[in-house]
Amino acid sequence: MRQQQLEYAVRREIRNSPIVREVDRERQREQWRSLGVGLLLAAVVLVSAWQQFELLRNGYQVEQLQQERAREIEINRQLRLEIETLRSPARIERIATERIGLVAPSNDEALVIEHVRPAPPPARSVLAARRVQGGAQDVAAR
Repeated sequence: MRQQQLEYAVRREIRNSPIVREVDRERQREQWRSLGVGLLLAAVVLVSAWQQFELLRNGYQVEQLQQERAREIEINRQLRLEIETLRSPARIERIATERIGLVAPSNDEALVIEHVRPAPPPARSVLAARRVQGGAQDVAAR
């Protein structure tokens, strides 16, 4: 048994330096082709993932803008309501009488200005036009 253990312990030196490996061109082409296909697939996956993330980011941005728009519409509505309450004639009269000290006029002092509507324009048959004939001006009715 000792002799068997001893055989394994002895190391044989094998000289491989005179052996030269040939470059397998077909295998090398296949490896380059596989590498190219792998890079192409990786690029496709990266572009697809980038598109998905951009779509997701744009979706969040659209939702945020819609919420912001809803807030701005609500603020606009409140401001318009405030403007209308500030413009109310009852409020203006109350401020004029209480703060400024104005007095409402009596019926004798008040002047009513009527709204006069302008007359409608005359028909085209009534309008006159100037025509120039041979150096003399002639006014003719249409």
